[in-house]
Amino acid sequence: MASCLQVSMNSLLPRSSSFTSTPRSPNSPGRRNSKSFRYDAFRAKAAAKIPMPPINPNDSFLSTLASVAAKSPEKLLNRPVNSDTPPYLDIFDSPQLMSSPAQVERSVAYNEHRPRTPPPDLPSMLLDGRIVYIGMPLVPAVTELIVAELMYLQWLDPKEPIYIYINSTGTTRDDGETVGMESEGFAIYDSLMQLKNEVHTVCVGAAIGHACLLLSAGTKGKRFMMPHSKAMIQQPRVPSSGLMPASDVLIRAKEVITNRDILVELLSKHTGNSVETVANVMRRPYYMDATKAKEFGVIDKILWRGQEKIIADVVPSDEFDKNAGIRSAERV
Repeated sequence: MASCLQVSMNSLLPRSSSFTSTPRSPNSPGRRNSKSFRYDAFRAKAAAKIPMPPINPNDSFLSTLASVAAKSPEKLLNRPVNSDTPPYLDIFDSPQLMSSPAQVERSVAYNEHRPRTPPPDLPSMLLDGRIVYIGMPLVPAVTELIVAELMYLQWLDPKEPIYIYINSTGTTRDDGETVGMESEGFAIYDSLMQLKNEVHTVCVGAAIGHACLLLSAGTKGKRFMMPHSKAMIQQPRVPSSGLMPASDVLIRAKEVITNRDILVELLSKHTGNSVETVANVMRRPYYMDATKAKEFGVIDKILWRGQEKIIADVVPSDEFDKNAGIRSAERV
């Protein structure tokens, strides 16, 4: 665009032979007055319309530049040699550049409903609601996180309750293979017993082995279970012995028996059953639905909105068979 202006302006210069043919000495009067003569020629022809290339009428920069070229062409010709200002921007009193895309994106209208801080991860959001979620087997990494969250919530407010949602297979996988030591479950249990807060436990899927112990270790009256959840208690399992010598295998077996006795005593304490009763049902894996878990003392209430009374009114299967005149095969 600037070159177009220069070509248009050069077309207005006088083309007399006296101006261009004979070179003059630096001290001659004609040489000193050549620039003033050049300006006078522009002012003389300023009334004539200067040919301009087609421009966008909505472009404020080009419109202003064209207006300056028509009214005061010396501003365009007398350009400073060394200038820090970009070309032709000095004709504006206070030039304003277009906002960058980042500035436009941060405008109030675009960002008024967005959070001012980055969204946290989901466990942090649950922790902000004083919810501790146990959704994996009790391995060392899970135990470390759960104990740290319990300590943090007690430090944050020792009077507000803590909610523990449990969906874990304990120290084993769902197929029974051992994935963690029994001490992992006991570490979380001991941390629960040290808390000053009320602990509300909720089973939302499965609570097996040590996870069932944690479910029953909540504050009495605050232990809940979803209607389709499962609870199961079983004896601790011997980890893989590998290439251990017989003496080491015996030592490990004794440790497993000790852990079993401790688990039986703790379940007896929190469920209200005798040690013999718990030990007998733990001889084999003992599965409990929500109703059986409540009868056994693992939980206090089933979280089924409006359906708890319906479940309580359902006739047990033995009584239903008796009323229907059906005799079991064992009694025949």
